[in-house]
Amino acid sequence: MRKLWDIHGGIHPPENKEQSLKLAITQVPLPEVLVLPLNQHIGAPALPIVEPGDKVLKGQIIAEPNGFVSAAVHAPSSGTIAAIEDHAIPHPSGLNAPCIMIHPDSEERWCELQANTNYQTLAPEQVLSIIRNAGITGMGGAGFPSSVKLQPRQSISTLIINATECEPYITADDRLIRERAEEIIIGIDILAHILGRPEQVLIGIEDNKPEAYKALESALTSSAFATTIEVVDFPTKYPSGGEKQLIQILTGQEVPSGKLPAELGIVCQNIGTTYAIYKAVYKGEPLISRITTVTGNSCTKAGNYETLIGTPVSHLLANAGFDEFLCQRLIMGGPMMGYTLDDLSAPVIKSTNCLLAADIEESPPSNIAQACIRCGHCSQACPANLLPQQLYWYAKAKDYDKLAAHNLADCIECGACSYVCPSEIPLVQYYRAAKGEIRLIEQENVIADRARQRFEHHQERLIKAEEERNAKRAARKKAAELAKLAADNLTADNKGNTQTDEGLSGDTDIIQAALARVSAAKASPEQELKRLQRALSATENRLHKAQQKLEQGKAEDSTYGTLEASLEQSRLRHQEAVNNLSAYTSKNEASDTDNDSDKATSDQDQVALDAAAIAIKNAQQKAAQQADMSVLEKLQNQCDGLLKRLDKARNRLAQAESDKDENLEAFSNALTKLEGKLVDAEAKLAEAEAEAEAEAEASDAESFDSKSLEAKPLNKEQSH
Repeated sequence: MRKLWDIHGGIHPPENKEQSLKLAITQVPLPEVLVLPLNQHIGAPALPIVEPGDKVLKGQIIAEPNGFVSAAVHAPSSGTIAAIEDHAIPHPSGLNAPCIMIHPDSEERWCELQANTNYQTLAPEQVLSIIRNAGITGMGGAGFPSSVKLQPRQSISTLIINATECEPYITADDRLIRERAEEIIIGIDILAHILGRPEQVLIGIEDNKPEAYKALESALTSSAFATTIEVVDFPTKYPSGGEKQLIQILTGQEVPSGKLPAELGIVCQNIGTTYAIYKAVYKGEPLISRITTVTGNSCTKAGNYETLIGTPVSHLLANAGFDEFLCQRLIMGGPMMGYTLDDLSAPVIKSTNCLLAADIEESPPSNIAQACIRCGHCSQACPANLLPQQLYWYAKAKDYDKLAAHNLADCIECGACSYVCPSEIPLVQYYRAAKGEIRLIEQENVIADRARQRFEHHQERLIKAEEERNAKRAARKKAAELAKLAADNLTADNKGNTQTDEGLSGDTDIIQAALARVSAAKASPEQELKRLQRALSATENRLHKAQQKLEQGKAEDSTYGTLEASLEQSRLRHQEAVNNLSAYTSKNEASDTDNDSDKATSDQDQVALDAAAIAIKNAQQKAAQQADMSVLEKLQNQCDGLLKRLDKARNRLAQAESDKDENLEAFSNALTKLEGKLVDAEAKLAEAEAEAEAEAEASDAESFDSKSLEAKPLNKEQSH
């Protein structure tokens, strides 16, 4: 007889399990639509790899894991992807979330499956990969991805299979054990293989499940694993199914606050999860269905149903004889840790172990919470040995530091404190809200820390770059000082005032050598002329290409302005090349008039010089014309240019309309912009004309007044 330990606190609520244990597991008919949330687990939501209209097969992956802590989603039936959009999901918040909708085709055509009956020959990493690709998550709790939980960093000495199912009404695991105990034993052996064959494997089960206990014992008797697996039953008490509580009951070890069971060499897995791992590895089937308890006085056919993941709750309830008129409250999960489900279109997900359709007797209306009377019943019932009363006050005050100091994170939200509270205070709701706010604060702190680190690294880079620039400046300054000093010493040597300085001789030699290299590398006049001619030819080519691109472009395109700017830049560079060649040629002609070598200029060079002279002349004429223009003339030229561009844009738009060009909207937008520019230019022109006219009238008036004064006769006083 194995020694057992007791846990602190706990309660004994009415079990109400018999009403769902009367029938064997029943298969639910295929619904009209399957709704598959992308996030049915703790961690990052899965990423869809299908699109609306795609045909999928049963068991085909339709969303892949997005990160280490994530799980894949598979098609529960063959059919067509109807949509990928937000839809109601089972969650306490009642909010919608992204889901993949599938319309089944009733053919139930499977994708290709890979069974691994000889899993013992596979490496643990290969088996973990199969589990991850099958989308297996915890099916008795929060839905943590199983492949992550089965990769502990420490060596594991104890594997515990949780068959407790301590919450009232829920019997999914009980019925599963009764009917499929042999498959569960194989699943346990797969887990042991992954974990390196732990020293002991324990199946923990409460003593209120005698038939399930006998089924496990019978399966072990006929199994090859009987020597390594032990079934342990213990007295029924809620919440003995909590992971840390079950570990304490079976081993006597308490998991410290903030620690994980793996740090004690222990791993726990739920019975439903173990069966899903068996199907994934041994048969090659991904997680596309689960056993769900449907119970409550509002259901005439209470029982356990094998339900496809994504089946709408309304469809499942209809098969269980649900009477919506009698239902006082629909709970997903058990009455202690479950939450109210308001939208019946929400689907069954991987962690949906129960639907409780309670009538008014099972779920009477809640009374108004009264003031805390400090009775201490909550502290006595808490299985985690916390102080619920203090946590309640700190949660109301939003004192998150005190909540952390009182180990709020260790609360398993079992509801035992709320169950025994005479004031009917919803303590668990306060704890859940506080935990959610703490998670948000932690996420914001992480984001702020990352931003601060990026800013600090940026500042460090700026400081380092500034230091490097200062060092280069100092080096250049020192080199300049040494060069000046060396030049002074060289001048003194030429005058006969030789002053040897052994400390500067090396620097002087280096500087002289550098000057010699620069002098040697200096191009000859012929080389310089050819270089300028090549530069002129290159700029002409660039200018020609820029003009071609601008002519081929469309005024309404977003890149048209860039092409105009590029053309203008090419013109400036061409003009600069022309000026450089002209200046160099003029200089050489003035200094080398008597040099016969100038007469041997090649025809190609002469053509380039003529082209340069023409370009210079045209540029000078254009500049002179621009300089002689008045403001009115410049504005008038601008309006004329815009009118020409507007005509071209209209022609392009008409051509695009006749050709049914896909860029018709872009042509229209460009035309609208040009019309706006023309309106602005014409307004500026009109304003300038008005100002010029006003100035002319003022000038005429001034001239008239001066003439009037000259012609007016003087009076007597003025004549004197």
